[in-house]
Parts: sequence; structure tokens; C-alpha cells
Amino acid sequence: MYIVGDDAMNNIIRTLTKNPEGLTITEIVEKTGKTRSYVRTTLAKLEGGNKVVIRNVGMAKIYKLK
Repeated sequence: MYIVGDDAMNNIIRTLTKNPEGLTITEIVEKTGKTRSYVRTTLAKLEGGNKVVIRNVGMAKIYKLK
């Protein structure tokens, strides 16, 4: 799944695709080099579009693609 014209969002999507077990926001930030704010905003968009699943593990949230 790719969003035309948004390379940064595609980078996050590719990262989630390569990690089907899911990642925390911190792990996504480390793997993509994007800011935490950008990653959180992008994940909120993907969540709103029903493209990601969020699983709570303790205090952490694990994000993975549907």
C-alpha cells in the first residue's frame, strides 16, 4: 500500500510492512529518521483510514498494518 506523492508516509508504511509483528512509535522513529511528531500524525491518519491495527502492550502501543 502506497500513498502517491508522500514519500515520508510511504517510508513509514514500508517500515511497518517489513515488521509485520508491529512497532512502537519510538521504533518507527528510529527506523525512519522522521520526527516523533510526524510519525504520530501519520499513524493517526493511517488509523483514521482504517489501515493500521493498534495493540496495547503495557504502556506501549504497537502499530501494524491491517
